Amino acid sequence: MRVSAAVTDSVTRRLPKFLSHKQHAIADCVFAGTFLLTGALQWRRNKRVAISALACGGAQVANMLLTNYPGERGKALSFPLHGRVDFGIAAMSAVMPEFMSFTDDPKKKFFLRQSVLITAITNLTNFNGARERRNAFNKRRRTVAA
Repeated sequence: MRVSAAVTDSVTRRLPKFLSHKQHAIADCVFAGTFLLTGALQWRRNKRVAISALACGGAQVANMLLTNYPGERGKALSFPLHGRVDFGIAAMSAVMPEFMSFTDDPKKKFFLRQSVLITAITNLTNFNGARERRNAFNKRRRTVAA
């Protein structure tokens, strides 16, 4: 199944970047919520799956809370760096079944699907668009002021 993550990465990397920072933030919330909900639902059935899901969900929430989305100030991570951390979270999600030793569990597919989806969303997000628009706005403002 890791092959599908690699294929998704190579295919979506070449596609146009059409997702905005707001759409990416919404997708991040959905991913974090899905991980956290899975962790809560699996707590009594399979602790390894639950801990893995909660770890991935916690990493996703931390990445969201530390990110300086375009238009915000004073946070630790820039939006392009947030995208690189997203790839790390996708890799973490893909390796969790092996790391926590539940490779025979059907929930393994959940983590691999999440990894593929996070990779696709991250590859389709325009991380530089907000910076380019902001720079163009500042140039216009300087021209009008002069």
